[in-house]
Amino acid sequence: MENYFEIGKIAGTHGIKGTLKIFPTTDDPTRFELLKEVILEVKGERRICQIAKVAYHKNFVLLTLKEFDDINQVEGFKNGRILIPAEKALPLGKDEYYTRDLYDMDVYTDEDEYLGKIDEVYTTGANDVYGVKDADGKELLIPAIKQCVLSVDVAGRKMTVKLLEGLR
Repeated sequence: MENYFEIGKIAGTHGIKGTLKIFPTTDDPTRFELLKEVILEVKGERRICQIAKVAYHKNFVLLTLKEFDDINQVEGFKNGRILIPAEKALPLGKDEYYTRDLYDMDVYTDEDEYLGKIDEVYTTGANDVYGVKDADGKELLIPAIKQCVLSVDVAGRKMTVKLLEGLR
């Protein structure tokens, strides 16, 4: 398993001084303020960069890195990723888990019927939705709400769900 967490995707640039416009992929975008450096991954290459400034604009984080001070240096960074080492991740609370730990997790109903593996996690406005694929490749969408997700055993790689009416 990769020892890094993605906390943002580079959506583009902001201004002419090399500031990156980041779409946060973390639950808490203010976590950028707690960091001194990040790992910039562009086209498969990684580089440690020092944070000069963090600001916010609409739903984006504006990230200025000390290594870049001109738009021409960062224009090709679109679709890159902002990573941090796993040990810099925010601690989890009770009944919390990292999204990356859900992929390929086995999903069963509360009646012990095997539904498949989590193949995708969709972020929506209200709650996440888990895309569970069965052996035939058919996807079942399960909302990540307490009424549906009864238990998550990260160590055992098993999620137990209650299928509400109309989910199939």
